[in-house]
Amino acid sequence: MNIKNLVKLIIVLGLIAFFVYSILPQPLAIDSDSVKKGDIIVTVEGEGQTRIHDIYTVSTPIEGRVTRVEIEAGDYVFAAESVIANMYPSNPAFLDRRTEIQAQADVEGAKAALALATARVKQAKTELEYNLADNKRIKQLFAKKLISETDMEKSDLHIKTLQAELETVVSNEKLMQSRLEAAKTNLLQPDNADLAIDSANSDCQICIKSPVDGMVLRILHKSESIVPVGTPLVEIGDPEDLEARIEMLSGNAVKVKVGDKALLKNWGGNHDINAVVRTIEPSGFTKISALGIEQQRVNIILNLTDPIEKWKQLGDAFRVEAEIIIDSAEDVLVVPLSALFRQNQQWSVYKIVDDVTQLQKVEIGKRNDRFAEIKGGLLENDEIVLYPGNKISENIKISRK
Repeated sequence: MNIKNLVKLIIVLGLIAFFVYSILPQPLAIDSDSVKKGDIIVTVEGEGQTRIHDIYTVSTPIEGRVTRVEIEAGDYVFAAESVIANMYPSNPAFLDRRTEIQAQADVEGAKAALALATARVKQAKTELEYNLADNKRIKQLFAKKLISETDMEKSDLHIKTLQAELETVVSNEKLMQSRLEAAKTNLLQPDNADLAIDSANSDCQICIKSPVDGMVLRILHKSESIVPVGTPLVEIGDPEDLEARIEMLSGNAVKVKVGDKALLKNWGGNHDINAVVRTIEPSGFTKISALGIEQQRVNIILNLTDPIEKWKQLGDAFRVEAEIIIDSAEDVLVVPLSALFRQNQQWSVYKIVDDVTQLQKVEIGKRNDRFAEIKGGLLENDEIVLYPGNKISENIKISRK
């Protein structure tokens, strides 16, 4: 055979080999992993806000004029010492014409009543003075035995009666004087000089002091103004008395128990904060999700268990996310959830044996969003297929990526 024919033969054999290779099934490239032992933690997630457990709202005790609140948010205050604000009674309102005329008439009537009471006092004094002189003469006559003892006793009784009448009319005069002063107050206008109060030069009239030691969280009313009774001024709380209120779907909340451990995540720090469930509120509420779906949610209250040095940057109403541990298992067989699929209502995986896939039914236990516990069907170090797609089936030759 010459060289030319040999070359042709080699080319033909190469083409035949290429054709045979191209029609033969090729190993399918897949991702794989092995069954390992490890710990699995089952959690439910929610988000919410931090809050100070006890917040005290300082309000105005009376209706009146409150001075400007000089303290700022973040200032520390002390119980019964730190002055939050100062208050003064408010000035009267302006009088309309009818009310003013009526008040003036009341003043004139009070003046007349006072004048009448004063005249009666003068009358009573005059009558008493005259009868005292007459009583003195009667006593002299009695001493000379010119009149009877009965006549002298009648004179003494009359004197006592007149003295009582004088006390009565004097008291009535004082009453009329006070009524006149009360009637005059109804004529006072807001710009009356007698009511003007210079708060800069006067002492603290009604001092509103902090009820507790703590930090000023919010200023609710800053400027000086006339306010009604019960107007909130500031909120005060202890920044170390911090807790977290987490909103959770009611279907997840029923799985949580008081005392379960939790982790606060994505709060801005570079580490998680340990917490524990203190309260599961017994009443839920409806909330619209970002997708417009009505959801029933429940508030779960967490106590922070880490030292304050780990979360001192947190304050009241800071956003946090929480993972609450509702179950866990240690040193168990675990596989990634990406390896599991349902086959005839049974959890299954593709196990790799000698680079060939085998359908393997498994029994799973606890699972979270990444791993599942294997309770039967696989052994430690068994190799399995990850992300089995439509191209994967039993007895498929595979190759690893």
